[in-house]
Amino acid sequence: MNIPVSKEKILIKTSWVSTIGNTILSASKIVIGLLSGSLAVLGDGIDSATDVVISIVMIFTARIMNRPPSQKYVYGYEKAESIATKILSLVIFYAGVQMFISSIGKIFSPDPRELPAAMAIYVTLFSILGKLSLAFYQYRQGRKINSSMLIANAKNMRNDVIISVSVLLGLMFTFILGLPILDAITGLVVSLFIIRSSVSIFMDSNVELMDGVKDISVYDKIFDAVEKVPGATNPHRVRSRLIGNLYMIDLDVEADGNITLHEAHNIADAVERSIKDSIENVYDIVVHIEPFGKHHPVEKFGINRTMMK
Repeated sequence: MNIPVSKEKILIKTSWVSTIGNTILSASKIVIGLLSGSLAVLGDGIDSATDVVISIVMIFTARIMNRPPSQKYVYGYEKAESIATKILSLVIFYAGVQMFISSIGKIFSPDPRELPAAMAIYVTLFSILGKLSLAFYQYRQGRKINSSMLIANAKNMRNDVIISVSVLLGLMFTFILGLPILDAITGLVVSLFIIRSSVSIFMDSNVELMDGVKDISVYDKIFDAVEKVPGATNPHRVRSRLIGNLYMIDLDVEADGNITLHEAHNIADAVERSIKDSIENVYDIVVHIEPFGKHHPVEKFGINRTMMK
């Protein structure tokens, strides 16, 4: 199944907007950070530079996701989004660690420290306004097409706003108190924010790659949906996973062993319809019909109703 053209277009358009916006913000902060002597502003600029890399990766990922299924990848290429998200988290982590090392070095450096120039404050204000706009746009577009990659990037930009606000407060206290070391300390705090954000994004991307679901309440919805179908009972060995933003669901249900194959098929169809009526973004459901009272050995995969309690 191809990724809808509209989704691909939104991914690419949003990524280009992010690329251009972050390039402007990053270049501004790196240049001003160097000219003003502010490590915090420079670090904020480096963080924005990682967002440029992220946006470029997103553009390539959108095109990969649109490829049709192949003999090797019969489920298509939707999981390229999760792989890209994990790569992005590593890029963000690397930037955070580099900034952490630089901040520690400046804090303990024996060289004399100077107050950063006032222009550092102005570029930080500009960054806050720019990042707020980009974060809101990315999140709105991500929710519109259920893109984990766009939403993750929006969260990263939201953290960038927090970082820029921290930089602004650090600069203000640096000027008010006349303590240049506060700029380096602010840079250290910013680096910890960046590292924390990268770890959060990395862990969140594990769910899809491990064939899991982010919202386990989907299983309660499946069980409730089966109970609404006359003739179907005891849903078990239920498995659900995400491919992109779509659910793939497999389950076993019991029915009267004396009914015809045609009747069993109708029950399975009714179970599918009931589940799709209860859960959004379901791509496919596989229902296996078994006779009442069949002995069920302990299964390695899947869950039943009692396991949810």
